[in-house]
Amino acid sequence: MEWLTLSIDGREVSVPKGTTVLEACRMHDITIPTLCHDPELTPAGACRLCVVQIEGMRNLPPSCVTQATQGMVVHTQNEKVRKARKTILELLVANHPLDCMTCQKMGDCSLAEYAYEYGVKGEIYRGERRRLPIEDSNPYILRDLNKCILCGKCVATCGAVAERSVIGFANRGFHAKVATVMDTDLKDSTCVYCNRCVAVCPVGALIDKNTLGKGRAWEVRKEEVICTFCEAGCKFEINSKDGKVIAVTAKSASSGRPLCLKGRIGSDFRYNPERKEKPFVNKDGEFVQITWAEFLGLGDIAEKLALLAE
Repeated sequence: MEWLTLSIDGREVSVPKGTTVLEACRMHDITIPTLCHDPELTPAGACRLCVVQIEGMRNLPPSCVTQATQGMVVHTQNEKVRKARKTILELLVANHPLDCMTCQKMGDCSLAEYAYEYGVKGEIYRGERRRLPIEDSNPYILRDLNKCILCGKCVATCGAVAERSVIGFANRGFHAKVATVMDTDLKDSTCVYCNRCVAVCPVGALIDKNTLGKGRAWEVRKEEVICTFCEAGCKFEINSKDGKVIAVTAKSASSGRPLCLKGRIGSDFRYNPERKEKPFVNKDGEFVQITWAEFLGLGDIAEKLALLAE
């Protein structure tokens, strides 16, 4: 393997050839803010928040899509870089709802975290606010596109599963948004509610409805578990508050595999003794509740086990 040597904030570091500047920084514990980047997704350079200064380049390139080269000199925290990042954040919050006090994502929102770090209050640019309806027509995902920052992570992770690709970008300019085919609600689309999109959303645009009102991020302890409902081994998180399980949420699919509703809800059934609500399935465009035995594909097994227990 060929190695490169470059300078980052005055530190000489070595990285494998083909490494991006962002990856090089993270390999050496140098913090770079990102909103659109995910190690499992193809870098898009959409949010531009990861800009750095590279000597010899005129502009500030996004580090997530810039390849490291031999002898490169990178500055990640100088005044020019931080000013550019602050301007980007100011533009993002110009039309973003500032209802952080009541947002379920408070304490786990990347936009709020960076706004705090860079002293952004939403006072410099006061743009037009979106007035899109909040989608609450399904039992699994709450969509508030007024909070969407168009980072594209939900689109990319949904598109990573060939047979899905349920959502994409629609419209242009201020009216751009993430939408399903024909801009229908999720319940009228081919969405299978795997919650891959919810797991990667950096803001409060996508929320697992099973977590609403049950606790703030700092109150919840998360424990990673591996799903055992098939051989794929996807990852979920047990969410606990005050020693009690309150929900099981999606974390990440195993390599090359999709997440699934059965794994997430089935894991909730397994690890959450407080869960009493039966699962919902979409039948002909309407969500109906079915028995756990039917949802988990157990058929008559559950009934027979119940009889044996008696």
